[in-house]
Amino acid sequence: MKPIVVIPTYNEKENVAAMAAAVLENLPPEGRLLFLDDNSPDGTGDIIDGLCAAEPRIAVMHRAKKEGLGRAYVAGFAQALAMGATHVIEMDCDFSHDPKDVRRLLDEIGKGDADVVVGSRYVKGGTCVGWPFRRWFVSFFGGRFIRFMLGVPVQDPTGGFKCFARAALERLGDFSSIRSFGYSFQMEMNFRMARMGLRLREIPITFTERRAGVSKITGSIATETLKMVFRLRFGK
Repeated sequence: MKPIVVIPTYNEKENVAAMAAAVLENLPPEGRLLFLDDNSPDGTGDIIDGLCAAEPRIAVMHRAKKEGLGRAYVAGFAQALAMGATHVIEMDCDFSHDPKDVRRLLDEIGKGDADVVVGSRYVKGGTCVGWPFRRWFVSFFGGRFIRFMLGVPVQDPTGGFKCFARAALERLGDFSSIRSFGYSFQMEMNFRMARMGLRLREIPITFTERRAGVSKITGSIATETLKMVFRLRFGK
């Protein structure tokens, strides 16, 4: 097994070194970590270059500008497959996703009866820590709306902590079918993989508000996601 963890970064200088160490602790020796830095003005890219020089299991793609989470992941997934990944894990850099859960994702997909394993905030045992009620309400009931509209068979369709089997990503080809540039990418990936007949499974996780740095979530994200729901549902 050669899992590769793909982590986009933009202004994450407070988190990136600690995250790298924590992820590598929870990967098998063959595992790798791939950062995607969108030319962070705070020097995150320089820090990652130093990590790469000190640890051959860490790699980085330096992207010219910030183009959105979806575009970053598309580039990262393609690079991870080119690096020989048997499994690709996506996660955030701000410790809202616990690096210890990387092992749980790999253990679950290793059972062989799922093509994609989703770390879920909304299945039994999952939870959010440090969120105001309004944010939880929008996320939880927004997820229900997405499931109703798109028939996505997961309780947490916007969650961003996932493990893909290589074959699942290869089914998407060159990723040219992916239309989302931003956070709606998570929902679209679930939708497309479910439509292809791939097996999605959820395991509970604890999602914790970031420990350092500034959140990238803005009010426009809900609007973007809503528009993408209708585009996917009605094929526009």
